[in-house]
Amino acid sequence: MGERLRLMAVHAHPDDESSKGAATMARYSDEGHDVLVVTCTGGERGDVLNPRLADDPTVQRDIVEVRRGEMAKAAAILGVKHTWLGFVDSGLPEGDPRPPLPEGCFALQPLEDTTEALVREIRRFRPHVVLTYDENGGYPHPDHIMTNRVTMSAIDAAADPQRWPEIGGAWQVLKVYYSHGFTRTRLMAFHEAMVDRGLESPFADWLARWEDREDRAVTCRVECAAYFDRRDEALKAHATQIDPDGQFFALPREIQAEVWPYEEYELALSWVPVDLADGAVESELFAGIPEPGDQADALATRPDLPLLVDRRIEPTVEMPR
Repeated sequence: MGERLRLMAVHAHPDDESSKGAATMARYSDEGHDVLVVTCTGGERGDVLNPRLADDPTVQRDIVEVRRGEMAKAAAILGVKHTWLGFVDSGLPEGDPRPPLPEGCFALQPLEDTTEALVREIRRFRPHVVLTYDENGGYPHPDHIMTNRVTMSAIDAAADPQRWPEIGGAWQVLKVYYSHGFTRTRLMAFHEAMVDRGLESPFADWLARWEDREDRAVTCRVECAAYFDRRDEALKAHATQIDPDGQFFALPREIQAEVWPYEEYELALSWVPVDLADGAVESELFAGIPEPGDQADALATRPDLPLLVDRRIEPTVEMPR
């Protein structure tokens, strides 16, 4: 990858970017590509998960500014650009029955409004590849589900010259991937590696509680173990959300690098040819995109570029309301 290409990652809250694809983004940034994280909400309703900060009155009083500062620090560690989409965290409704979502939150915004906001960023940054969550949000948080809906809507709209022509020329994203978080297969590999080495695994209880469901398909594995340290430092930069003594950091980094040296993705849409026959797996998110970068730009501005791969499915989780 000798020429600069552009990658956009669309996330629901600050800290999501550091737990999903962070090492990949750091690697591509170091290789000279442009990487932009778009954060849809400010994370205003997120709980303080670090016990060291749980009773800090400054954090409770200034959570919006605290989380903005954490995001800026994480972006600097990863070497990526960052922008806020400007919507308000919906929170995660809990209870039986679940309470309604708060008025004015991201998940309740009209799709037309949220789509326009993201189209502005797509046409400004002009990404060749976009990362986001799957149709069920990766997990059923209303903001994660909404992030998928907004991203897919904006990718369609950004390529349509009739939609908001006043906010920039049409731009066709060339590939869209879903970020994979933890899968049962990955957790089991880590668990077995620790047990084999005579170490106490932090994943036994988690695996015992894992629902009986299949992992999502993996179509791309990006090797990025050399950037796991940057990923971890970016996670820790979100100090209100991450317990530095928690389960995630109990797994030695050298075991991660040996057992699972990559981050995984699922191709959802592609306007460039890909070969996934017989279970083939890509090793680069930019695979199939022409180089140098100006050739990719020319492709992305072609009218009526045909969609070659569409692996989207109907969501199985209902959006909380």
